[in-house]
Amino acid sequence: MAAGFASMYNADVTVFEKMPRVGRKLMITGKGRCNLCNACDIETFMHNVPVNNKFLYSAINNFPPFEIIDFFEQQGLKTKIERGNRVFPASDKAVDVVDIMRRFAVKNGAKIINKTVDEIIAENGVVKAVKADGKVYDCKSVILATGGASYPRTGTTGDGYKFARKLGHTIVEPKPSLIPLESADGDCKKLQGLSLKNVGLKVTDKNGKTVFEDFGEMLFTHFGISGPMVLSASCNMRNYSLKYTAHIDLKPALNYEQLDIRIQRDLKENINRSVSNSLSKLLPRKLIPVILNRWGIDDCKKCNKVTKEERNSLKNILKDFSVEITKPRPISEAIITSGGVKVSEINPKTMESKIVKNLYFSGEIIDVDAYTGGFNLIIAWATGRLAGENAALSD
Repeated sequence: MAAGFASMYNADVTVFEKMPRVGRKLMITGKGRCNLCNACDIETFMHNVPVNNKFLYSAINNFPPFEIIDFFEQQGLKTKIERGNRVFPASDKAVDVVDIMRRFAVKNGAKIINKTVDEIIAENGVVKAVKADGKVYDCKSVILATGGASYPRTGTTGDGYKFARKLGHTIVEPKPSLIPLESADGDCKKLQGLSLKNVGLKVTDKNGKTVFEDFGEMLFTHFGISGPMVLSASCNMRNYSLKYTAHIDLKPALNYEQLDIRIQRDLKENINRSVSNSLSKLLPRKLIPVILNRWGIDDCKKCNKVTKEERNSLKNILKDFSVEITKPRPISEAIITSGGVKVSEINPKTMESKIVKNLYFSGEIIDVDAYTGGFNLIIAWATGRLAGENAALSD
């Protein structure tokens, strides 16, 4: 995006790409479908950026979501809107987005060369050249659009942090975000592969403070929990010494009184059978033995012998199935990296460094990140365009 827009302003643009093909990380987004945007207004976008959203005000107003969607349509990419206003290519192929972006840059005159950048050279606080594979390329300006440190096999190995730090920038410690969470709770392993839809999730810290709350989908894995809601929750879990707990509401559509009525009905329908046979309509089959274990009731106990206190205990378990979180998965498995170049050192109106003249930043290298749903790619497109336009017009 940065290269294409810089070229539109008649700049002579070279993209240094160390991978054999551009856009490798873009290829795997949205499970290979590429959730390229969210069809939301600016206010909704800002609400979905928990880290440094005010820094993005100029960028998003310069290139708001509806204009991003129009941009891709004008480039020849048909799009569609799915649940949660997520925007995907109509083909469901991320490769189509990559090809569109590559074509956009190249048709406007940008050159793409497969070389690994060694260093950004600056003199007297002004960018002068790029050194790549041992060769020095003189330049008027540089845009660092290297991504973060997640999914290193796609090329995002944290190079940009190294370049920025050497040029005097402060790097907020990169941490994994939009990432599955690990738990030592053995129930997670028993439930691995179980996907839950329409459940509630609340995450609290050791002080009882709620750091995240939402409704949607999640997944149990052999190491803990994952899924869309869990990934978004991880954005708000910045300090694991706070000992986070995930509280899962398995029946969010029912309050305690309604759930009690439902449980009584199921017990009555199975009045002469054991309690282990009374939960099949209420819960997924794989979840039943785990719930029974947490309930602490004899599996063979007859439904007509279940007391009010035992029903209350079951209700509490169903409304608050808790899982202690130990840590996130490794940063290499994160969808995005939280942290990066400190925003106070970047001009938000141009994306230019306040420390080195004619050095610009765009995308994940900056200390901004958002929830899942296309919002992080909105950040990439908007900051990319702003950086490209201003780099092309720099003195």
